[in-house]
Amino acid sequence: MENKKNELILDGIIQELRRGTITLAVLSQLKQPQYGYSLIENMNAKGFDVEANTLYPLLRRLEKQEILESFWDTDGVKPRKYYRMSEFGAEVYAKICAAWNDLNKTLNNLMDEEK
Repeated sequence: MENKKNELILDGIIQELRRGTITLAVLSQLKQPQYGYSLIENMNAKGFDVEANTLYPLLRRLEKQEILESFWDTDGVKPRKYYRMSEFGAEVYAKICAAWNDLNKTLNNLMDEEK
């Protein structure tokens, strides 16, 4: 029983960590326009599992914040909404990357102290 409880605690902590990185992960994949499903497939294939019920609200929020722009492609069999980084989004992405690298370096230093 104790192991199940510990697994649930660990899963929750890992989920919190992933939640904090999903915006960075999504932006890293939107240098070229993509539609939602292709983004899910590409990220999952690269080992960053994301579900539609997580991704689509994030895409809408980032669009509302003007970090992303969208456009519809109606030429195919099925209309698709494509997303791409705006100019502002590219600036935000660069700053998030710098913050991530700084944080990662600091965390690695903290974890290396243990050794």
